[in-house]
Amino acid sequence: MIILGIESSCDETGLAVYDTQRGLLADALHSQVAMHDAYGGVVPELASRDHIRRIVPLARQVLAEANTSLTDLDAIAYTAGPGLAGALLVGASVAESLALALNIPALPIHHLEGHLLSPLLAENPPSLPFIALLVSGGHTQFMSIEALGQYTLLGETVDDAAGEAFDKTAKLMGLPYPGGPALSKLAEKGQLGRFKLPRPMLHSDDLEMSFSGLKTAVSLLVRDASVDDYPHIAIEFQEAVADVLSSKALSALAKTGLSQLVVAGGVGANQRLRAKLIERCTQRGAQVFFPPLRLCTDNGAMIAHAAGLRLAAGAPFDISTGSFNVQPRWDLASLQPF
Repeated sequence: MIILGIESSCDETGLAVYDTQRGLLADALHSQVAMHDAYGGVVPELASRDHIRRIVPLARQVLAEANTSLTDLDAIAYTAGPGLAGALLVGASVAESLALALNIPALPIHHLEGHLLSPLLAENPPSLPFIALLVSGGHTQFMSIEALGQYTLLGETVDDAAGEAFDKTAKLMGLPYPGGPALSKLAEKGQLGRFKLPRPMLHSDDLEMSFSGLKTAVSLLVRDASVDDYPHIAIEFQEAVADVLSSKALSALAKTGLSQLVVAGGVGANQRLRAKLIERCTQRGAQVFFPPLRLCTDNGAMIAHAAGLRLAAGAPFDISTGSFNVQPRWDLASLQPF
């Protein structure tokens, strides 16, 4: 089956064409980073309007690159939540309208399910079951992935997500939006050991995490530091986050008895975090899997792929009627196994 995937949950418009037999045929992504930079964060109304401008040209682009026509499509998948309501509505309305015109199914896909399953698009994918670390600007969670549609939350951050803490810490140092990549780049110039930051909840007996206090500790350092000290603070902050996430990852593997860790979400592109997870998991005899770097952030490929897995597994679907609903707050646990 050939599936067109549409992702428009926040500030990136992603389109992709995925074939359940041949794999990913084409994908394209437009980031709104430059537009939102002037405001220091995502402006929902501007995000929605930009999705409207980008979605059709990107659809034409990926169809052309995949050498696929609209009539070749067997289904259209779109992110139905969670996310910004207006942004979600753009993708949903285009997907459902197009599916109605083509008389094919339109599949609403959970954004986080797309991320959790995206490492299966890698050349060397994991096999089920596995532990997933979903780490992004809005989520930091450990999930047990037993089967498609069967996901158990093992632990999560009690306050800021790791990506959110990266962005807020970067802002304290006057770095541009989005702060995570900018802070990581600054950290490359730093020297570990010049400053000391806490590792919140590192030794707790559960898989809960906290990053708000770490951000506060940075603010106290920045207040009395010079700009020349910022790279050293940045590398210490990055190391603290990597220490906490890698330690909790080992605990998750030990508690479940599983030996595969999958890392998904934008912060999964952080090279220090990747290196730390690989090093510590390898020492324990566990494997770590990442999606391709370009698929760490929001993208249409993960949405089309998740839909393809559902269809291949025999998930029920209906031909589009043109009616639809989005869920800005959609609990992943509400998904039904199949």
